Amino acid sequence: MRNHGENLLFSLLLFSPLLALSSVPPHSCDPSNPTTKTYTFCKTTLPIAKRVDDLISRMTLEEKISQLGDDSPSIPRLGIPVFKWWTEALHGLAYGGTGSIHWSFSAIFKATSFPQVIVTGASFNPHLWYKIAQAISTEARGIFNNGQLDGLTLWGPNVNLYRDPRWGRGHETPGEDPLHLSKYATMYVRGLQGDSYEGGQAKALKTSACCKHFTAYDLEKWGTASRFTFDAVVTAQDMEDTFQPPFKSCVQDGHASCLMCPFNRINGVAPCGDHNFLTKLAKEQWGLDGYIASDCDAIGVMVGMYARTPENATALALKAGMDVDCGTHLQKHSASALGKKMITEEDIDRALRNQFAVRMRLGLFDGNPLEHKDYGSIGKDQVCAKEHQELALQAALEGIVLLKNTRNILPLSKIKVSSLAVIGPNANNASILLGNYQGPPCVSITPLDALQNYTSDIKYVAGCSNAACSSADGIKQAEEAARSMDHVVLFMGLSLDQEREDFDRSDLLLPGSQQELITSVAKVAKNPVILVLLCGGPVDVSFAKTNPKIGAILWAGYPGQAGGHAIAQVLFGEYNPGGKLPVTWYPQDYTKQVPMTNMNMRADNATKYPGRTYRFYQGKTVFPFGYGLSYSNYSYEFISKAKKTLKLVGLKAAHPASHYEITEAKSKECQKLNFTVTVGVANLGTVEGRTPVLLFLRWPNASNGRPRKQLIDFTSVHLKAKETKPVEFSVSPCEHLSRVTEEGKRVIDTGSHFLMAGEKEIEVTVAEQGKNEL
Repeated sequence: MRNHGENLLFSLLLFSPLLALSSVPPHSCDPSNPTTKTYTFCKTTLPIAKRVDDLISRMTLEEKISQLGDDSPSIPRLGIPVFKWWTEALHGLAYGGTGSIHWSFSAIFKATSFPQVIVTGASFNPHLWYKIAQAISTEARGIFNNGQLDGLTLWGPNVNLYRDPRWGRGHETPGEDPLHLSKYATMYVRGLQGDSYEGGQAKALKTSACCKHFTAYDLEKWGTASRFTFDAVVTAQDMEDTFQPPFKSCVQDGHASCLMCPFNRINGVAPCGDHNFLTKLAKEQWGLDGYIASDCDAIGVMVGMYARTPENATALALKAGMDVDCGTHLQKHSASALGKKMITEEDIDRALRNQFAVRMRLGLFDGNPLEHKDYGSIGKDQVCAKEHQELALQAALEGIVLLKNTRNILPLSKIKVSSLAVIGPNANNASILLGNYQGPPCVSITPLDALQNYTSDIKYVAGCSNAACSSADGIKQAEEAARSMDHVVLFMGLSLDQEREDFDRSDLLLPGSQQELITSVAKVAKNPVILVLLCGGPVDVSFAKTNPKIGAILWAGYPGQAGGHAIAQVLFGEYNPGGKLPVTWYPQDYTKQVPMTNMNMRADNATKYPGRTYRFYQGKTVFPFGYGLSYSNYSYEFISKAKKTLKLVGLKAAHPASHYEITEAKSKECQKLNFTVTVGVANLGTVEGRTPVLLFLRWPNASNGRPRKQLIDFTSVHLKAKETKPVEFSVSPCEHLSRVTEEGKRVIDTGSHFLMAGEKEIEVTVAEQGKNEL
C-alpha cells in the first residue's frame, strides 16, 4: 500500500502542539445514552448478523455511502463514532495510516519495534511469530484503551511470496517458500486476533488482522513496469502451488477477518474488481468471515486501466465483493453509480454488513471498551512493556544468519579483543535497523553504541556517508583505522533508499563503492575482518565469500529496535546464531537472465529461463535457501528408517493410475493417510543453541512440473551442548506429498517420495490401487 510520508508524520509529532486525548476510547451503544436501549444493534445477546441488519436499516443512504472509505465519519444520531480502518502493524505499530494512532508526548509516543518480517522469517520459529503478533495486538489495545487509536483493524501481515530478489518490498515478507509463508500467516493472524496458538477462531477479536496483498503482487517499479499498471500473467499451476497458499491459510487456518486486494492486474483482471477472486474464492470457497479492503487508491487506479469511468470502477469493486475502500473513491462516486443504476443499494448494504460485523466482533458496539471482560484492562503500561522489548531482542537474535566463519574467527573474545575498528555507514544509524512501516521505537541504539559495552578501545570510521556509498573518499581513513586496531567489523548493506515501496532494485550488488571499501580495509587489516550486512533483500557478496581476508559474514537484515544489542551479542558469543536464510541469494548474473515481469516460477530450458526460488531455480547460488551456520554443529537422524508404503484408498485414480486426484486435502480420506516421522537432532558442539529443523520433500526427478524439492514442515529447537532431542513432524500426504498439474489441480503421484532432514532421508512409496500396503 502507499506509504504517506512517515518521516513527515514524526516531524509533525515532534513540533506540533500536544494532542487533546479522550480518556475513553471511541465506541457505540453507551449505556448512559437513553436511546441505546431502543436499538436492537446494541443488544449483545443477539447474533451479530441480526444486530448488523438492524443498524443498517436505520442508516440513510448518505450515511451508508459515507462509511465505504477507510476514514469513516461519525453518525452522531446513532451514537456511532469515527472509525479509521487503516492502522499499520507489520512488525510493530507504525506511523503509516490515516492518522489512526495519535502519538503524543503527553501520553503514548512510542511502541515496540520488532525486527522486519524477513528477519523473523529467518528464525523458522512459529511460536516466536505468534508471540510477536500477540505483543503487537496487546500494545494496540493499550493505545486504544488510552484513547489514542480510532480503530482496531491492523493491516498486516504481508504474505506475498518473495518471488524476485530485486523486489523493493521483499523484506516485508517472511520469504520465498509458500509453506513457510502459510505458517507465518496463520500464526501471526492468530496472535493479532486473540486466538490460541493451536487455533479455534476467537469469538471476540482482540484486533482484526488483514492479509495482504491478495494476490501475486510482488513488483513495485522496475524499468517501465509499475505496480499500478502491471499485468501479472500467472499460470494456473503457479497460482495454485505458489501464490495462493499463504492467503488460503490466512483464511482457513488463521481465520483472518480481512484480505486486501492489490493494484496490479492478474491475467488481465484487476483483483479488486474480480468477483471470482473476492467472492467465489475468498468468501464462498475459503469461507472468509470478515471484510475485503482495497489497497490504498486501488479503486481509483482501475479507472483507465481496467474501468472506463469512476462509476465503472465503483460498480466493479462493489459487485466483486470489495467492502472497504482505502481511499475516498467509493465515498465520492457511489451515489453517481447508484443514480446510473450501475449498482444497487443492496450492493452497498452487503459491504456494510461485513464492515460492521467486524466492528462488533471487536466489541465496539458493546458499550465502554474499558469494561470489556478480556481486553478492557489492557493499559498504557503494556506499551513498550519489558517482556515485549525482551521479545524484540529474542527475535533479532534468532533471525541473524551466520553466512561465513572461516577458522572460527567468531565469536570474538571479550578478553582477547583489546581494540576494535568499526567501519561502515550502517554502524551508527539507529533508524536503518527498523526497516519500513516502522513506528517510534521504545529504545534506539546503534550497533556502534552496543559494541562499546564489549571493548573500550573503539575507533569508528563511516567510510561512506550512507549506504549508497557514492564516493570513495573515506577509504583511506578507513584503512588507517583498520591498520591500527586488532579487529575490524564492517557494517555495510542497503537501506530504504535502495529497497522500498514503489522502488525495485536493478541489480544485486552492494551500492556504490561499498565493495571497494570492504576489500581495501580487509587487505590492510591485521586479522581477517568481519562483515555485517544490514539489508532486507539478497546481495551478491561472492567477492566476500571467497576472500580469505574476510573471515566472517553475518546477515542481520533490518533487526528492529534491539538489533544493535543482538548483533553485538552474536559477535562476542553471548548468543549462538541459528537463523536460516528464508530466500535464495542469487548471483548478479541472475538479473541479466530474468526480467522481473516474468511471473513464471518453473524453469524453461528452451528459453534458458532458470526458474525462481529454491523450488525451481536451476542455476548457481551465492547462498541457498535454508543456509545458515552456527557456533555449534548439528546432526539429523530419522528415528525410524523403515520404508513406508501408502495405499490411497478412496481417492480417485487417473488412467493409467500414475497419480491420484485430490479435491480437498482435509477430507476424511486424506486425513486417514496422515502419519508422523521423528527426527533426532543432536548438538555436537560445546555451545548450546537454537536451530531450525527443516523437513523437505524431494521426488526422484523434477518432471511434470515438480519442484526440485519443497519444504513440508519445520520447527525450532533449543539444545544444550552435546544434547539430542527427538522432533516429531506430522505428514499429510494429500498436502505434503502432492504436486500441482498445469491445469491447477492437485495430485499425488504413485511411486517414490523422499523425506529429507539435513543430508538424511527416508523413502515413502505411494502404491497403485490393488497393491499391498505394508
